[in-house]
Amino acid sequence: MILRNGWYTENYTASVSAALALGAFYGSAGEGRIASAARADFAAAAAKALSGAVAPGSTLELAGDHAYTLAELAAELSHQTGKTIPYRNLPEADYRAALLNAGLPEPLAAGLANWDVGASHGALFDDVHQLSRLIGRPTTPLAESIRQARAAKA
Repeated sequence: MILRNGWYTENYTASVSAALALGAFYGSAGEGRIASAARADFAAAAAKALSGAVAPGSTLELAGDHAYTLAELAAELSHQTGKTIPYRNLPEADYRAALLNAGLPEPLAAGLANWDVGASHGALFDDVHQLSRLIGRPTTPLAESIRQARAAKA
């Protein structure tokens, strides 16, 4: 069996503190819809699969139930904090440079910027719901993931 985990919501919620400090959420995903899921959702899927819930030889594409844009993520962050945190869409090279200036190593900065551009073309979108069917419940909503990220930083 192969479980192909999609994008982790924590890849974006890790930037909540920076977005609050900078007053904006930055990326290169444009209006691309992202069907990410929380680590806990992917872990629950692995546990179910290892318990025999997935047929041998199966390949499952796992993603979150509700896709969002980074503008919608920024709007939810704004809602939860009472601060206006807009989404600032940058060209890939500018986003990569911003990540480098923030201290990320070159390969990671280049990868994150490139993956965001991929998201703008639909690479992180999925609406098949294999993950929620496997774990027997809806995936963690974006709002809850943002709440958890904020609580972890408090």
